[in-house]
Amino acid sequence: MTAEAPEGKVISGYDAPAPSWELVEKGLVHGNSTYWLSTVRPDGRPHVMPLFGVWVDGSMYFTSNPTKRKAKNLAENPHCAITATSDDLDIVIEGTAAKVTDEAELRRIAEVYIDKYGWPLTVEDGAYSAPFGAPTAGPPPYELYEVTVETVFGLGTSEPYGSGRWHFGEAAS
Repeated sequence: MTAEAPEGKVISGYDAPAPSWELVEKGLVHGNSTYWLSTVRPDGRPHVMPLFGVWVDGSMYFTSNPTKRKAKNLAENPHCAITATSDDLDIVIEGTAAKVTDEAELRRIAEVYIDKYGWPLTVEDGAYSAPFGAPTAGPPPYELYEVTVETVFGLGTSEPYGSGRWHFGEAAS
C-alpha cells in the first residue's frame, strides 16, 4: 500500500516537472539504507543522527534507545525531519514522531526491519530487543517511532532534475 499523495508542486527553478510520488516512495522504500534524523534539543539547537528506517504505508519508522538524545528531544518536541537519498532523488520528510507501543504494530514493523536490514528484532514490553544494535545505540530496549508525515520534498539528482513538494494532512490546509 502506498500513501495517497496530492499532486506534487514544482519547486525547482528548472523547466522540469515535479518527480512522481511513485518515484519518491520507491526512493523511501528501496533507497539508501541510512536515513538522517533531525530533532531539536530543549535549548533550540539542532541534533542530527544517522539511523536505520523503514517506510511503510505512508509513514516513516525508526528506533531509538530511550536514553539517547534523539529520544529525549522527541519527548520534549515531536517535530522532526528525516532525509534520504535514492538513485534519482534527495528526499526530505517533515513531520511529528510518536512512540509505537501496540504489540501487533511492533511485530508488523519488525518484519520490515528484518527483511530490509536483517536485524533480528523481537518485541518485549512495548519495545524491541535484539542481540545487537548500532554501536552508538546502546543496549535494548529500542523504542519504535512513527513519523506522521506533514510535508515531503523530492529533489531530483538526475535528468530532468525536477523537484517537488507534497503536503499531507493539516499541513495541506
